[in-house]
Amino acid sequence: MELLPLVVVIAGIFILLGYNQRIKRLEIRVQELQKALAGKVLPAELSESIATEEMQHDVAPLPTGPEQSPASEAVIEASSTDDIEEQFAARESIDTLTDGGPAITTPETTKPRESLESTIGARWAVWVGGIALAFGGIFMVKYSIESGLLSPGVRLVLAAIFGLVLVAAGEIIRRRSAPVLGNPFQNAMVPGVLTAAGVVALFGSTYAAHGIYGFIGPATAFVLLALISLATLALSLLHGQALAGLGLLASMVTPALIASTAPRPWILFGYLALTWLATLLASRLRRWLIAPSLANALLSIWPLLYISNSPVVDFTPVTLSMLAMIGGTIFLWPGRYQAAETADETTIETEEQANPPQRRSSGGWGAFLARPPLGMTLTATIGALAVSLSLLGYSLLYGYPIVDTVFMFAAIVAAVAAFGAGRLHAAWAAILSAVTAILGISGLLTNWVYGLDPSIVDALARMQSMVIYESLGLGAIFVLIGTFFLRRFADDEKPFAALWSGIMVVVPLAIATISFVNFGNWVLDWLHGLYGIGLTVALLALAEWQYRRSGDGWNLPTNILAVGSFAASVFALHMLAHHAMPTILLPVLGIGYLLVGRARDWPVLPWTMVAALIVAMARIAWQPTIVDPSELSTSPIFNMLLAGYGIPAALAVVAAFMVRRAPNIRLRSALQALASFLVLLTIAILVRHAMNGGVLNDAVPTLGEQSIYTLLAIGASATLMALDLSAASPVFRYGSMALGTLSVIMILTLHLLGLNPFVTGESTGRIPLFNLLLLGYLLPAVAYGGLALLARDRRPLPYVSMLAVAAAVMAFAWATLTVRRFWQGEYIPFWNDFIQGELYSYSVVWLLIGIALLGLGARFEARSLRIASAVLVFIAVVKAFLIDMANLEGFLRALSFIGLGAVLIGIGLFYQKILTRKKATE
Repeated sequence: MELLPLVVVIAGIFILLGYNQRIKRLEIRVQELQKALAGKVLPAELSESIATEEMQHDVAPLPTGPEQSPASEAVIEASSTDDIEEQFAARESIDTLTDGGPAITTPETTKPRESLESTIGARWAVWVGGIALAFGGIFMVKYSIESGLLSPGVRLVLAAIFGLVLVAAGEIIRRRSAPVLGNPFQNAMVPGVLTAAGVVALFGSTYAAHGIYGFIGPATAFVLLALISLATLALSLLHGQALAGLGLLASMVTPALIASTAPRPWILFGYLALTWLATLLASRLRRWLIAPSLANALLSIWPLLYISNSPVVDFTPVTLSMLAMIGGTIFLWPGRYQAAETADETTIETEEQANPPQRRSSGGWGAFLARPPLGMTLTATIGALAVSLSLLGYSLLYGYPIVDTVFMFAAIVAAVAAFGAGRLHAAWAAILSAVTAILGISGLLTNWVYGLDPSIVDALARMQSMVIYESLGLGAIFVLIGTFFLRRFADDEKPFAALWSGIMVVVPLAIATISFVNFGNWVLDWLHGLYGIGLTVALLALAEWQYRRSGDGWNLPTNILAVGSFAASVFALHMLAHHAMPTILLPVLGIGYLLVGRARDWPVLPWTMVAALIVAMARIAWQPTIVDPSELSTSPIFNMLLAGYGIPAALAVVAAFMVRRAPNIRLRSALQALASFLVLLTIAILVRHAMNGGVLNDAVPTLGEQSIYTLLAIGASATLMALDLSAASPVFRYGSMALGTLSVIMILTLHLLGLNPFVTGESTGRIPLFNLLLLGYLLPAVAYGGLALLARDRRPLPYVSMLAVAAAVMAFAWATLTVRRFWQGEYIPFWNDFIQGELYSYSVVWLLIGIALLGLGARFEARSLRIASAVLVFIAVVKAFLIDMANLEGFLRALSFIGLGAVLIGIGLFYQKILTRKKATE
C-alpha cells in the first residue's frame, strides 16, 4: 500500500511532462504564426517545423486543393484533434497570405447539420458509457467493501490502477486518431469520456485512502489531490466543457457514494475546494461559463447537507470554502470579465480573441443587471449567502457559539459584497448581499427562530455587546466597500454607482436600527448615537468627495449620500435625545441642511427640511402631548405644547420664507403647505388644551371648542388668500379654498346638527347676548361674510356663493336660537314646548332677516343674497299658513298675518322699483 502514492505521483509527473512539452511547442508555433501574419509572409522554416512535428506525432496531413500553397496548408493542418478548431478558425481569419505572388483564397467549409439519430448514436452513447464506467468502478469498490472480497489496500490499488488504465487508454486513442475536419462524429470524444472516468476513479481512491481508511496522512492526501486536480485541469483543456462538467459532477458525488462513519470536515471541504478550484482554472483557460456555475452550485450544496445531517459541526471549514469560492470568482474566473472575450457557451471549445475590446460603460439598469456571466454570479452569490444564513439558523437552534457564528456570517456577506463592488458583472451580488445582511442580523437580534431554547436567549443576552459590535461593524464594512467601488467605477458606471450609494446608506442604518430596537437604551444610547454621528460625517464627506470629482450637483450618488447623511443624523438625534427634544430639534436639523444647500447646489438638500417636518409631524401623531401626559402642564398656552408644536411651525415658516424665490415650485409649495398646516395645528392644539382644563384626550369637543376651530379655519383661509394675493402660490390658492370648504362642512355637520344646543341641551350661558350662541353662530356668520367679501372677484363664483350662503345660514341660526333662548332661558332643548309668543317672534325675525338680506343683495349686487332672502321669506310664509294659523290665537294670529302681508307687499314694490329702473337704463 505504501507504493500507491508513489505510483500515482510518477504517473501524474509523466502525464504533466508530456503536456508541458507539447504546450511549449504550441506556444512556439503560435508566436511564429503571429509574426508571419504581421508581415503577411509565412517563412519556410515554419512549414518545415510543422511538417517535422506532424511526422513525430504520426498525424496525417489534411487534403488540400490544387490551388492551395504549402503556406496555407501549414496554417490549417492540425497536430491533434484538439487543434482542429483552433487552426480552422485561424484559417478563416486569414484572407490572403502574400509571398510575392497572387493572393491565396481559402475555400469555404461548412459543418454538417446533426440529426437526432447522429446525436444519439455518435455522441450521447459515448457520454452515457463514460458515466457508466465511472459509476461501475465506484459500485465495484462499494460491492467489494460490502462483501469483504478484498482487503482495503487491494481495493484502493485496483481502483487507482483502473483509473490510470482509463486515462492511459483515452490518451492513446486520442494520439492515434487522425482528425478529419469534415467528419464531426469521428471518435465522438471517446478519449475524453475515458479520461473523465479515469479521473473519477483516481479522485475516489485517493480520498478513500485518507478519509476512510487513514492509509495516508493529510499532507500526502493533499499533495495527491492537488496533482490529480492539476491533471484534471490539463485533461479538461483537451476534452471540452461538457466532459469537464461530467468529471466535476462525479468528483462532487464521490464523498456521498463512499460514505464514512466518522466524517472529517476539513478533509471533506478541502477535497471539495480542490475539485472546485481545478474546474475554475480550466474554465478560465477555456472561457467556460456553464461548468464553473455547476461547480459553484455543488460546492454550495455540500455545506447545507453537512450542517443539516451532522450531529457535531465545525463552521470554520465551511466558511473557508465559501470564502475560497467567492475569492476564486473574484480573482480567477470570471475575474475581470469582458463579454467580448468570451465565446458562445454552446460550443465544446472556445479560444481567446487576439485583441479584446476595452471595457464599456453600461447602457442602463437593464443591461447592468443582466450582464454576463449571470449564471456564475448568481450561483456563487446565492450559494454563499444561503450557507451564511444557515450558519445563523443552526447557531440559534443548537447553541453553536453565537459570536463566532456572527463573525463567519459577516465574513461571507462581506466577501460577497466585495465581489459585487469589485466586478461590474456582479450587480446581483451587491443587491443580495445587502438584503442578506439586513435579514440575517434582523433574524439574529430578534430571535426569529421558532422553538428557541431559553438558555440560548440568556447566552445571547450575556454576549449581546460583542454581537452588537459585530453587527454594526458589518454595516461599516458595507460603507468601506462602497467607497472602494465609487473610487474605481463611479465615473463610468452611473447606475451601479447609484446602487452602491443606496446600499451604503440603507444597510448600516437598517442594521443599527434593528440593533437599537432590540438592545438599545431608549433614554440615552451612546453606542448607537455615536455610530449614527460617525455615519453622518462619513456619508456627508463621501457626498462632498463625489461632488468634487464630478463637479455636478445633480450627480445621483452625491445626492443619495447626502440623503443618507441626513437619515443618519436623524437616527443619531433619536439615540441621544428623548421626549420632546427630537421633535423640537428635527426642524433645526432640517434648517441646517437647508443652509448647506445654499453652498452646494445639490437638489436634495432643501428637501431634507420637508423630510424633517414630516418626521416631526409623525412624532407628534405618535405622542400628541409631546411629553408624557403626566408631565404636561395644565397652564394654558405656556406649556410644552407651545414648544413641541410652535417651534417646528415657526421653523417651517422660516424655511418657506427662505425658499420663496427657489425655482423649484414643488419645493416651495411643499414647505408653504407644511408651514400653514403646522401653524394652524399649533393654535388648534393650544385651544384644545385650554378648553379641556389642561388635558388632551379624545373626548368629543363642545360647541365652544368647535366654534374656535371653525373660526381658525376661516381665519386661516383668509390668511392664505391674502398670501396668495401678495405672492401667488397654488398652495395658498387651493389651500384657502380647501379650508373654507372644510369649515362649511363643519358648520353643516357640527354647528347645525351634532353640537347644536337645540339638539344636545347644552347650556348656552347665563348672559343674554354674550353667550355660546354668539361664539357658535354669529361670529362665524360675520367671518363668512367677510371671507366672501374678500373672495369676491378673486375666487370662483360658486365658492364665493357658498361662503355667502353659509354666512346667511349661520346668521339665521343665531337669530332663531337667540329667539328661543329669549323665551326659554339658558337651556333651549327641542323637548321643551314652544310658546305662542316664541312662534310669533320667529316670523318677525325671519322676515326682518329676509328684508336685510334683500337690501344687502341689492347693495352689493349679490344674487346669492337675494336668493337667500327669497328662501327665508318663503319659509316665513309657509310657517304663517301652516304653523301660526294652527297654533296662534287672537291678536297674535291677526298680527302675524298682517305683518306678513305688509312685508310681502313691500318686497313686491321694491322689486317693481328695481325692475323699472333697470328697464329705464336699458
